[in-house]
Amino acid sequence: MPVPGALLFLDLDNFKNINDTQGHVIGDQLLVEVAHRLQGCVREGDSVARLGGDEFVVVLEELSSLATEAAGQAELIAEKIRIELSYPFVLGDFECKSTSSIGISLFRGHLENLKELLMHADVAMYQAKSAGRNSVRFFDPTMQMALEARAVMETDLHHALKEQQFQLHYQIQVDSLRRPQGAEALLRWKHPQRGMVSPGEFIPLAEETGLIVQIGLWVLRAACAQLKVWQQNAHTRELRLAVNVSAKQFRQPDFVDQVQAVLQESGAMPSHLKLELTESTVLEDVQDTIAKMRALKLLGISFSMDDFGTGYSSLQYLKQLPLDQIKIDQSFVRDIVSDPNDAAIVQAIIAMTEALALNVIAEGVETAAQYQFLDEHGCHNFQGYLFSKPLPVEQFESLLG
Repeated sequence: MPVPGALLFLDLDNFKNINDTQGHVIGDQLLVEVAHRLQGCVREGDSVARLGGDEFVVVLEELSSLATEAAGQAELIAEKIRIELSYPFVLGDFECKSTSSIGISLFRGHLENLKELLMHADVAMYQAKSAGRNSVRFFDPTMQMALEARAVMETDLHHALKEQQFQLHYQIQVDSLRRPQGAEALLRWKHPQRGMVSPGEFIPLAEETGLIVQIGLWVLRAACAQLKVWQQNAHTRELRLAVNVSAKQFRQPDFVDQVQAVLQESGAMPSHLKLELTESTVLEDVQDTIAKMRALKLLGISFSMDDFGTGYSSLQYLKQLPLDQIKIDQSFVRDIVSDPNDAAIVQAIIAMTEALALNVIAEGVETAAQYQFLDEHGCHNFQGYLFSKPLPVEQFESLLG
C-alpha cells in the first residue's frame, strides 16, 4: 500500500524588498538561514530543497493512512515552519523579519505526477498569499478551477473592451414628488456566449488586474456621450448623470486631464456630470483627493460620496472635501422601518448633511414605507427599485414619459 505524504511549497513574502533595499549579499544570507530553520522544523526522513529564488519545497513522508490525520500532521509541520520563519533574522548588523506563505498538496505514495503535485502546492501557496500572506493553505481542485476560470475571464475582459461588449444601464434618481432628476450610469457586460455577466463577478477582477482604469475611461466616455444626446432634447436636457469612479482610476496622475479631455471631446455640459467616489477612495490620500476634486469642480463637475457610512469616514476630513452630495447606502435603507439602529444612523446622516450644507440621496429604496420614512426625515432624493431598476437607454427614456 502506498505511503501517504505531503508536498509543501513555500515562498518568502517580502524577499524582493530585502534584496532591493539591502543587496543580494544580505538576501543570500537570509536564504541560508531560512534553509537552516526549515531543516530544524522537519522530521528525520523528510526532505527540504530550494527550487530557486526564495521558493522552497518540503516533502513530508510516512504520514497517517487516514487522509484527515495526514492533513492534520502536514498542517502541524507547516504551521511550525510558518511560525519559525516569522521570527526575526539577524544577518550581521542587519535584522529583518520575513514571513512565509505555504501551500500544501497531499499525495499517496508515487501515484501522483510530480509536476502536478508541484503545481497544486504552488496554487495553494498563492491562495495563502491572497489570504493576506503569512498563512497556510491546502490545495483544493475547486481552487484550480477558480483560477482557470479567472484566467479565462481576464482574457474575455480584454476582448470585451476591444470588441465593445460593455454597455451602460441607467437607474433613475427622483425627488420627493417622484420627478426625474437624473440617473446613475451602471456598467453591464453582454458576453457573446454567457450573456449578461454580473458586475459583482467581473468588477473585482477588473480592479485586481488594473483593467478597471481602461474600463472606467470607457464608462466616462459613454456617459458623457449620452449626456450630450440628452442635452439636445428639451425633455432630457436637465438630467444629471452620476458615474462611479474606482480608486485606481481616480489615483491616476492624469485623471483630471482625462476627464477634461472627455468633456471636450463629447461636448457634454460639466454641470450635468456627477462623479461618485467611495469613502475608501476619498480617504486614501486626502490631500491628493482634495486637489483633484477642486480642479474638477472648477470645470463645473459635482461630487457624490457613495456607500456613505459603510467604511471609516472621518468627519474631520469630510468637512474639508468639496463634496456636493452624500449617498445613504442601501444597507441602512433596507431595514430602516423595522430596525431602530438603521433608522437612527440614517437620521444622523441626514442631520449631518444638513449641517454641512450637502445634498443627500438614498439608494436601494424598494418600498413605499422606506420612501415615506426618508422623505419625512429630510431626505428628498431617491434611487431604487420602487422607482425603477437599471434600464437600457431606450427603456429609461420611455420611463421618463
